[in-house]
Amino acid sequence: MSVRDALRRAPMIGDIPGLRLLQVGDGWDLVRTPAEIGFLALAHLRATDTRVGPVLYDGPNERLYYAIQTGTPDNGWDDLPVRHLSSNSWLVAPGLELMDDWFGGWCELPDDDTLTDPDALRAALQHSYVTAVCQKAPSDARL
Repeated sequence: MSVRDALRRAPMIGDIPGLRLLQVGDGWDLVRTPAEIGFLALAHLRATDTRVGPVLYDGPNERLYYAIQTGTPDNGWDDLPVRHLSSNSWLVAPGLELMDDWFGGWCELPDDDTLTDPDALRAALQHSYVTAVCQKAPSDARL
């Protein structure tokens, strides 16, 4: 099921209009990055005409979430400042109707079931201008 379809079917969060609770690991996983390097990686993916799947910007926590295919090995991300989220993970996300500057929102949300290729994402996160930012980030940066 595509992320867009999951958003349509996901339950709303309490009394907060537009926020949905998505179960991760059912058709797609997530890679969570700090926003600073996540936006650089997104710029790299766009510049190289790589197909990009859903990407969510979480403004309050300054993170980006990239939707990737399920079954991607967890240990493939060990050397990067990211976290792979799969089964037994949940994501609070804006629905299709909510776009809020404070909260963040969808940077990418394809109409189809496109997901970001994990190898392309890894290559973007390892690009020299992204790794330069990683090296300057404090070691206790939140993932």
